[in-house]
Amino acid sequence: MPHALVPLKHPAIAKAGVILVAITLALLPFALANIGTAWVRITNLAILYILLSLGLNIVVGFAGLLDLGYIAFYAVGAYVYALLASAHFDLHLPFWVILPIGALVACVFGVLLGTPTLKLRGDYLAIVTLGFGEIIRIFLNNLSRPVNITNGAMGITGIDPFRFGTFSFARTDTVAGLTFSGPIKYYYLLLVVLLIVIVINLRLQDSRIGRAWEAIREDEVAARAMGINTRNMKLLAFAMGASFGGIAGGMFSAIQGFISPESFVLVESVNVLAMVVLGGMGNIFGVILGALLLSFVPEVLRYTVGPAQMALFGRMIIDPEVIRMLLFGITLVGMMLFRPAGILPSALRKRELETAAAPAATAAA
Repeated sequence: MPHALVPLKHPAIAKAGVILVAITLALLPFALANIGTAWVRITNLAILYILLSLGLNIVVGFAGLLDLGYIAFYAVGAYVYALLASAHFDLHLPFWVILPIGALVACVFGVLLGTPTLKLRGDYLAIVTLGFGEIIRIFLNNLSRPVNITNGAMGITGIDPFRFGTFSFARTDTVAGLTFSGPIKYYYLLLVVLLIVIVINLRLQDSRIGRAWEAIREDEVAARAMGINTRNMKLLAFAMGASFGGIAGGMFSAIQGFISPESFVLVESVNVLAMVVLGGMGNIFGVILGALLLSFVPEVLRYTVGPAQMALFGRMIIDPEVIRMLLFGITLVGMMLFRPAGILPSALRKRELETAAAPAATAAA
């Protein structure tokens, strides 16, 4: 029976699979555009959520540090881009200059969050990070007096799109008979950034740093006894995760053209954390799957639940948003009961849960 699996691991089959996935991803935006441009925008937003989930996975999945304020780094990156590429301060720097600045500023905020929380774990760490996320949002909401820095609750408008010289990602162009709208251009850029972030995550996971984070997650005292500098490793996890959030925030700002503090509420942090938990903490591809599911399924329900009720009952009985959140909650509860490690858990996480469940099963027998 094992011999039946051998052909599937052949390099030629793996290469063919990669080529097939690449072709699918390349043609996807045009297929979605035929349904509606809104679906290309939803796909772009899903990729941004994947970037956020991969960043949070470094903190939660690799290092085992529960962070409920991760959306704050997303906000920092978004506002850095908005302030340096809009008429608000009459600055219009190129995006390849601003994105690294946004990542660096978010990284600094990550260290600022990590430094006072080094000795906290579990619920206490979650409460502190939650407070940090809310503090950032409140600051953004109120930094309009006496000096108008963030324009308060009104947000910042007229944010520059990404540009290469005269080439603008916001403008629709036609090349070889194909129409490349702004969302389609951003899709390809986001896809390139995502691939880079995935490669970085894979390299980190298999590196000495990744193994150090894993050791800290399993037993911080034992890790310290083995010579791991737990302080620096935890700060590095916060900084690395925050930098990915800052990059995603900058791209979100450019794509939307408008941002306000209401885009960075606590619910967004919870959504990103749910993506990581649902997909499988510590498993990069599981996290990607979780982000895709929680990005697309709610939108599919949004477009189908309302028309279905109208067709069946002739009127709207339950608001689609209520049904969406109800199904979201039921799914998460079901996952925690029947598959607590996530849809695609990391091998180590799965082994830990099986080991923990074995004594309980023996006792029950």
